[in-house]
This record gives sequence, C-alpha cells and structure tokens, in this order.
Amino acid sequence: MATIRSTRCLSSFAKLVLKTNEGGSAKLWTRSLHSGTTSHQQPAPAVAVAVESVEESPEWRTVPTKMTSSEAFVETMVAHKTKHIFGIVGSAFMDALDIFEPAGIRFVPVQHEQNAVHMADGYARALNDPSVAGVCIAQNGPGITNFVTGVAAAYWAHTPVVVITPETGSLGQGLGGFQETNQLPIFEEITKYQAHVCSPKRMAEFTNRCFQYATLERGPVQLNIPRDHFYGDVTVTIPAPQPVEISAGGAESLKRAAELLSSAKNPVIVSGGGVVMANGIDAVVRLAEQLKTPVCNSYLHNDSFPQSHELWMGPLGYQGSKAAMKTISQADVVLALGSRLGPFGSLPQYGFDYWPKSAKIIQVDTVARRLGLTKNIDVGICGDAKMAAEAISNLLQGSSPACLQTANERLAQVQEEKAAWEKELDALSVSTGDGSPSSAFGGGPLSPRHALRELEKAMPKDAMVATDIGNICSVSNSYLRFDTPGSFFAAMAFGNCGYAFPAAMGAKIARPDRPSIAYIGDGAWGMSLNEILTCVRENIPAIGVVFNNGQWGAEKKNQVDFYADRFVGTNLANPSFAEISRTMGAEGIRVTKPEEVGPALTSLIASGKPGVLEIVVSQVLADPFRRDALSAPVRHLEKYKTFV
Repeated sequence: MATIRSTRCLSSFAKLVLKTNEGGSAKLWTRSLHSGTTSHQQPAPAVAVAVESVEESPEWRTVPTKMTSSEAFVETMVAHKTKHIFGIVGSAFMDALDIFEPAGIRFVPVQHEQNAVHMADGYARALNDPSVAGVCIAQNGPGITNFVTGVAAAYWAHTPVVVITPETGSLGQGLGGFQETNQLPIFEEITKYQAHVCSPKRMAEFTNRCFQYATLERGPVQLNIPRDHFYGDVTVTIPAPQPVEISAGGAESLKRAAELLSSAKNPVIVSGGGVVMANGIDAVVRLAEQLKTPVCNSYLHNDSFPQSHELWMGPLGYQGSKAAMKTISQADVVLALGSRLGPFGSLPQYGFDYWPKSAKIIQVDTVARRLGLTKNIDVGICGDAKMAAEAISNLLQGSSPACLQTANERLAQVQEEKAAWEKELDALSVSTGDGSPSSAFGGGPLSPRHALRELEKAMPKDAMVATDIGNICSVSNSYLRFDTPGSFFAAMAFGNCGYAFPAAMGAKIARPDRPSIAYIGDGAWGMSLNEILTCVRENIPAIGVVFNNGQWGAEKKNQVDFYADRFVGTNLANPSFAEISRTMGAEGIRVTKPEEVGPALTSLIASGKPGVLEIVVSQVLADPFRRDALSAPVRHLEKYKTFV
C-alpha cells in the first residue's frame, strides 16, 4: 500500500504555473502563507495551467493508496482535468479548499453563489471540451440554496456542471442545527444525477461518478458531502475517467433520413446547440453544401452555423431573421440537427406563423425522450449531431438529390430573402420617433435597435457574447452573428435575469484569448453588477454592456398592451453604471449617441481590463415574447371596474 505524498508545502505549489491573459511568458501566482491573502507578482491570472508536482499518472491512479478523504476528493477532480472551481469560501469544505492550489486548481471566489454556477456554466460552454465540466462549491445551507437558479439555468442549457454541496455533519442531521437544510430534494428536478457521500470511503467513487455523468449526459449533477466526511484516512484508488463511445444513431433511421432528403425538393437544415456541443459545424457545412440547402440557426444558438457562409439564413425564434423564417416556412423536409425543437424557439414572429405545417421533420438528438416531444416528426435519430450529419452525408454520396435540380433558383431566392431582411433591419435600426414605450421606432438620440446595430458593427470576429433575458437583450437575436462556434451563451429556456455577466466571466477564464462581452438590461444588471468586484480582484477582463432605459422593458410591454400604461413596478431610477464600475476599480464608459457606441466598445476591449459600457437608450419596446401569455383584464368588483 502506498501513501500519498503531501502536497501542502509551498515548494510543491511553486510548480503551479499560470499564463497571463495575453498568453505570453508564464507568471508565478503564489499565496502568502503569513497574511492569508493572495499576493501577486502580476494581477491574478485569467487562466491557470498546472504543471503537476508529481508524475503525469501518479501511483494512486492504479494502486490503492492511503490518503485523506479531502485528498481523494481533490485528486479525483484533478483526474477529471478540473482547473477552476467557482464559489464562496466556507468552513464546510475548508480542509479540501486548502489543497486546491497545490493540486493545480484555482479557486475563484465570487460575490454571490448563484453567479458561481453561472460562471461554471459559461466556463464549460466556452471551453466545450466533452471531458471537462464546470465546477462550483459553497457553504452548506444558505450558500447552497443560493445555487438553485444557476443550476436550473445550466440544466436547460444542457451544460455539464458539477455542483458540490457540502452539508451539515452526518451526526447532526435532522436536529435543526446551524445552516442545516435537506439539500438533495432542492435540486432533484434540475439535475441529471445526485450523489450523497455516505462515507469518506466512497468519496472518490461518488466524485468520479458525478463528473462522468455531468459530461456524458450534458447537464448539472449534485455531489452532496456531509462536512465531516472531508476528514479521515481512506485507502483508495483514484478512478480514471471512463470514455464512452457515442454513435450517429440507428442505421435504419439514418437511411430513412437520407431517403427523405434525397427526394426533397426544398429541404432546410436547422442547426442547433447540439451541433456546437459536438464540434460538428464542419460536418453541417459539408452536408449543406452537398444538398445546396439553406441553414437556419435554432433559437439562441446563433453560433451553430457560420454567418459568412452563403447558405446561412440566420436565427429562428424571438426577433430572429425574417429570411430564415420565410425560408423554413416553404420547406418540404426539415432536418433538425442537435435540437430539441423547444416550443419557445418556433413561436410566430412578426405576425408570421412560420413553422412548416406539412413538411417532413427529421430530428437528431442525443436524448431519445426529446425526439418528437414538442413537434410531430417523421424520423427520429438518437445520435450525435456531428456523426449523424456525417453519416447522412455519406449515405447521400453518389446520389442525385432532387433538390439539386432547382439549386440555382432556390439559392437565388435565399439571397433575395437575406438582402430584403437586411434592408428592413437597417430601416428598423434607427433613432426616430418620440422614444416612448409605445413608440413605433427609436426616439431620442439613441434607440435600442440602433445601439445593437452599432455594437454588431464593432464586435470583434472572435468575440464571445452572453445575453440576459429581457426586451433589448432578446431583440439582439437579430444582430448577433458568429463564424466561430462556442461564441454565444444565452440564458436559454430557463430565461433568468442575471445570467449573462457571470457567464461571460466564466467564458473569459476558459478562453482568455478571446474578448468576452455580456449584454444586460438595467434591471437585470442589479443582480450581477457586484461581480465587477470579482473581475477586478481576480483580473477577469469581461465587459458588461448595460442598456440603461430606466425600465423593466419586457414586463412594461405587457402593461402597455394589456393594462393601459399603468406602470407598476417597471420604472427604474438608475445611477450611472459606468461610474459605479469605475468606483469598483474597473473601466466604465457612458454613451448617449450612436457614433459613440463602437469606439467605446473597442476601447474597453483594448484596455485588457474589466469594464462597463453603459448605453443610454430610449424606452421604445419590441413585441412581447408571446401574445397569448396574457389576456385582457376582466374586473367584476366595482372598485376595480376602471382597471381594464
């Protein structure tokens, strides 16, 4: 039996080498053992690359070895390539926390636990490594309950996140002690798997399983650990990650899909988030070119097909591309690759119910339960989006699909539709009118759409963008276009405010070589502006673009449409968010004119520092998310009769 070598000495930690944001010469990041604070020869780095203090495959990977349960916990995370953990320090896991750094794991302390989950989410989505999960941890009880919204968001974004939830000690459970709550039921409906470490001897086993399931099933998992189980000696082998082979799907369903596409006269491809997750963009491009067929991005996956490609049509869904909607409405076969075909992503837009009612639908998803769940489909393929696209392409090889006979005419129409939509979008992206919530256009010196157009023009080609939910942020669906996958991180189906900025922070840590920008409304900004402190302290140069129009816009639109402009709870009185950012130690620029937007964004990115671009825009509002969500008010009591 071997004994694990101690990693708690500074000389061992001195081998942890960290790269600067620019990826230049390595800088050593050391912890002051006397002051208890972090001291830096350079500002805290945005990404860490660990140089193991022991051999690449230490003996405890194959030989039962004596170690503490904290060491077993940490070494299992190391085996799963964990480099960053997001959270707030707590006594419940402090024994393990103490050895994160010598293990090569950077602990990123945040301002609120919900944001720790969003950072882990953004980190995993930007890294897009099928073997790596985002990781977050917090203090038992109130720290863990603060995780809930972030975990739900990750669940509906299909993001692999290991949610570590230390809990009250095993011998005190059920006694109503300090910071005690039953933590497993809280996350039951928003996790792919839950593990409870019932004994220190099973610490490595359950930790390994959580990482396996998070990456295999693409979603958050919960690792629940009684705080006393971090202590004590165990003799274990640290399990290695177990690769699981995936496939393109069943041979018969792939064959039927190829036959449908071969006979289709006007096929259309919908490229979904599963294409990005599978690193399958090139495979979809090849299939689209083979069929000469247009490709629409599924809702909030604007990075799932390159915008510079002639077959790109733009995104479906709320305030998406009219060109994409008109094109798919005429399809006789739709191939939905890596998409669950969520109901919100195909609602009528611009007064147009565009989803094709008579088209044959082929759906590809890795989860069999999602096939045909929201749409009637003709062929369901349970398989990897990239592999399925490749398999279908191979099956079509050497054939003469019917759609090729009209390729020139179809592609000419596609280009006409795109040109018409761009012309219309230009006309919408202006600042005219009175700027009130019911104004048809922009108003004031700067309308929201005008600001979004200017941001689009100035956006670096390699930028990553995260968006919150809300009126202006959701309208940005018309303007966010990408050539690089892993560039767009929206709040997805859960649609919570406060997602974008911490997600952009996590993305920046994962990809320090790329600009990371968040779009946030002024209401939602109140939920995440505290993380500017984290950005300054941890040197995370994420940029928050805050649209300041003094209102909760999406909800105010409902009050305009249904409640006779009775604005209850939707008006805001804001300070200067740029000034607050500067007070916190970051950059901050406030703009009020369209010509100021682009240069301000460029300046903030070039600074290499975190910052806020505050854009003061008019109060004009876009369409509601869905018009059937509310009904005209009915009042029976006399005292309320005028409130209709």
